[in-house]
Amino acid sequence: MGKGNWLEAVANQTQIGKVLATNQYTEKYGLALSEEDAQIMLAERKNTLKEQKRVEFGEGILPRLIYEFCDSYYINQDNYVETLVRIQEIFYLYKNEMLDELTDDELLHFMKEQFESVCYGDLDYLEGTCLEVFAQAVRRGYRGYKRTEGRGEYGQFDEVKRWDPQLYLEALKDLQ
Repeated sequence: MGKGNWLEAVANQTQIGKVLATNQYTEKYGLALSEEDAQIMLAERKNTLKEQKRVEFGEGILPRLIYEFCDSYYINQDNYVETLVRIQEIFYLYKNEMLDELTDDELLHFMKEQFESVCYGDLDYLEGTCLEVFAQAVRRGYRGYKRTEGRGEYGQFDEVKRWDPQLYLEALKDLQ
């Protein structure tokens, strides 16, 4: 085994260990990853980084992504790995689309908030609508997310009229 392969193997084992360490936290949400799951996710990370022409040093985004999304209403053990892999792909895509203007945490907070509230767990809507609209604003110079760390930002860009539960309750009262 060459020196480069040995270093890569050690780095991969370290990454697997960090991903598996998240289980201590995520188990309270009924979520856990096996070593095989971690290997799959790290292999997908490598493919996505190559596809997006990105280089990442250190631990990478995966553990932070896990901590951010593990309490989601829309993630369960059956879809956990698949959902995380897809969120990871979307994350790297939009780091590029937003010209690296947002910090990792700002983008993660924005993604999680939309995933839970606007997208109701629909990753296609998150990627193709919410993040696309927000990325356009960022590319045009919007920087308001810096003061909010990416939270509460989408409403001002959302062009879709949403259902208002408070308005609905008021309308029900008027019918009585």
